[in-house]
Amino acid sequence: MAPWLPAFLRRSSRCAGCHASGAAGHGAATPCPTRRSSRFAPSAPQSRPGGAMTTTTPVPLAVRPALLLGVPNRITLVRTVVAMVIAAIAFRTGQLSWLVIGYAAYWVGDIADGAVARYRDEESVAGAVFDIVCDRASSFLLAAAFMATFPATIGPLAIFLVQFGVLDTMLSLAFLLWPGTLSPNYFYKVDRPIWRWNWSKPAKAVNTAAVVISLIVAHHTGAHWLPYGVAIAALVVKVASTYRLLTILRGRRAAVPA
Repeated sequence: MAPWLPAFLRRSSRCAGCHASGAAGHGAATPCPTRRSSRFAPSAPQSRPGGAMTTTTPVPLAVRPALLLGVPNRITLVRTVVAMVIAAIAFRTGQLSWLVIGYAAYWVGDIADGAVARYRDEESVAGAVFDIVCDRASSFLLAAAFMATFPATIGPLAIFLVQFGVLDTMLSLAFLLWPGTLSPNYFYKVDRPIWRWNWSKPAKAVNTAAVVISLIVAHHTGAHWLPYGVAIAALVVKVASTYRLLTILRGRRAAVPA
C-alpha cells in the first residue's frame, strides 16, 4: 500500500469476517469470501467435463456489463441527446425559450436517471461515470448556445465552465479512488464536508441551476453583476473542496465520514 495514503484508505489484509473464520486475508477490492453481499449477482452452476458441477464466481452489480444497457443509462442517453438537439436549435434560432427548454430537459432527465437507478437497484460505477460525462456534454453545448445568443453571458459562463468542466469533474470522479463507493452520491461515507458542499440535495440543486437562473434574471433586469457573483461563489466552493480532497489524499487531513 502506498505510504502517502491516509489511514482510512489503508485496508487490512484480513477483514473482520476473515479474522473471525480464520480465512486468509484478501485485498481491499476483493469481496470477503466469508460473507455475501446483496450487491452481488447470484452464482450460476455450471457443469465441467465429466459431469461435475461448479459455481461461477459472483460478479458485483457495480461492474456487471449488462447494467450498461439498463434503464437508467438509457434515460441518461436519451436526455443527453434531447438536450444537445435543443441546444443546437437554440444556436440556430437565438431564442431564450429554447435554452430554457434545453436546460429543463437536462435537469429533469438528470433527476430521473438517478431516481430510477436507485429504485431498480441498478446503480453502478459505469453508470455514474456515464452520467458525469453526459452532464458535461449537455452543459457545455447549452452554455455555448447561451454565449452565442447572448454575448453578455460569456464572462460568468466562462467562470462556470472552468469550475464545472475542470474542478467539479475531478471532484466527481474522486469516488473511484475508494473501491466500493458507487457514485459521488455516496461520498459522505468518505468525507461528509466534501459531500455536503457538492452532492447533498441543496448543493446539487444549485450546482448548475443557480448560474443559469441568475443569467435569466440578469437578462430581464439588467443586474449583470448577479451571475458573476453566483459563478464566483460556486468557483470558491469547488476550489475549497478540491483543496480539502488533496489534503486528505496526501494524509495532511483526516477525512470525516458520516
